[in-house]
Amino acid sequence: MLLMSTLTLDHDTIPGNPGLSYKQHPPEGEFDAIVIGSGIGGLASAALLAQRAGKRVLVLERHYTAGGFTHVFHRPGYEWDVGVHYIGQLGAGSPMRALFDEITEGRLKWNAMPEVYDRIRIADRCYDFVSGAERFTQRMREYFPREGAAIGRYVKQVRDAARASRLFFAEKALPAALARVAGPLLRRRFLGYARRTTGETLARLTGNRELSAVLTGQWGDYGLPPGQSSFGMHAIIAEHYLEGAFYPVGGASRIAASIAPAIERAGGRILVGAEVEQILLDPRNRAVGVRMADGRELRAPLILSDAGAWNTYARLLPPDAPGRAQSLAEIERIPVSMGHLSLYVGLRRDPGEPEFGDTNLWIYPSADHDANLARYVADPEQPFPGLFISFPSAKDPDFAQRHPGRATIEVVTVAPYGWFERWADTRWKRRGADYDAFKQRLAERLRAELERHVPAVRGKIDYCELSTPLSTRQFVNYHQGQVYGPAVTPERFRARALSPRTPVRNLYLTGADAAVLGVTGALAGGGLAVSAVLRRNVMA
Repeated sequence: MLLMSTLTLDHDTIPGNPGLSYKQHPPEGEFDAIVIGSGIGGLASAALLAQRAGKRVLVLERHYTAGGFTHVFHRPGYEWDVGVHYIGQLGAGSPMRALFDEITEGRLKWNAMPEVYDRIRIADRCYDFVSGAERFTQRMREYFPREGAAIGRYVKQVRDAARASRLFFAEKALPAALARVAGPLLRRRFLGYARRTTGETLARLTGNRELSAVLTGQWGDYGLPPGQSSFGMHAIIAEHYLEGAFYPVGGASRIAASIAPAIERAGGRILVGAEVEQILLDPRNRAVGVRMADGRELRAPLILSDAGAWNTYARLLPPDAPGRAQSLAEIERIPVSMGHLSLYVGLRRDPGEPEFGDTNLWIYPSADHDANLARYVADPEQPFPGLFISFPSAKDPDFAQRHPGRATIEVVTVAPYGWFERWADTRWKRRGADYDAFKQRLAERLRAELERHVPAVRGKIDYCELSTPLSTRQFVNYHQGQVYGPAVTPERFRARALSPRTPVRNLYLTGADAAVLGVTGALAGGGLAVSAVLRRNVMA
């Protein structure tokens, strides 16, 4: 899951932060490209431009630390990831592993999660997701012996849709003229899956509601329940984890720290506390630079935006930029994804005591994901529609060396931005007693759920802190506190504005909105953007 914390620290106190302060280290000299935002997509684009084309790239990050949703935050004795809970498709020889190895130049190491990487709990019933497509299929058939044929058809459709998505995304990097000719053919097969909801597709395969609920038990990884989400998105996520999951050794902050040297070796820089106010266009409507929040103008012949599609078109481009109005209208026809709550928990651990868990837990009150969510959205006092419990310290073999005698857990659930909108204009940490009381009640409920489902933590909890959708709005600059950008409805995959190419010459989108959500989705968006810039496939 991709998440964001409430926390902030002084930049100079953050271990491993690859960025330099914009105020203390203003950019000097000429740059070949400017990247707005330092999420994994922006960093990947900068690294690939440096490695494949020798370009000097300036990365500008408005936050206090680089890395976007791959950064971590600290409290005395503890650290938590804010978005990298587990990543699939990183086995030896996989394309995503090869791309990670290239941009990090082999510095980033990965730890494999246990064979049972996800455990789905529906009421009092448990179902394990095991690594390996054949093992997964066999385990599901053991749980549902009368549904063997349906399970086989499901896995086949997941794999077929995921394979079809590769051509769908590759089309996004083609030159516009070629895309007009070849695009419909390259997109057609995947769109056949993506235009249906996950619920509609599962209903065609089986009438067993419990089986459908189990197979869609990872819906939090893309933020929409089966009745609303595109089956294309579900298939990408489901196939992503079929062969198991991994976690970065040394924690999520190692991702940005491992990419930075490739950028810097070519003369590039990563600056934090560097807020871009507007993309500059010349009289021929070509992107030629950026204006910073302090009024300074920085020039480069190539601009890539990792700020998100809506922010790029609504906030960064001038109102009269070519194609802006049409692209923005298309983006705004897609609902934004939902916000979230995340309870960050720190625990004391006695010497030699085992971790409190290592398998991710997905916990649901019943098999009807859509009804569970609808009740909760209407009334926050209703049961949580789903919980994701992650054990980051157990996934990182180096955590005990950095924080001996400690452990960390994260408890995550969805939360509508509308619950918090009335405090949107208040200041962080000064939102008022009513906000604090609402937040405290939610935190207490999440802690109670943690202690109920992981009883070993009772009496061991040392620290708790809750994030809300306002945290995402504050630190990620998403206007409605959404965590996944545009929601993954069927409409999302028909939107042509969600592509590396933009109507503005020399301006490209990178990151998740150029491809699809998730860490590897944003990474792929970075590769697609550079492929579009260089007019050759850099992901092969």
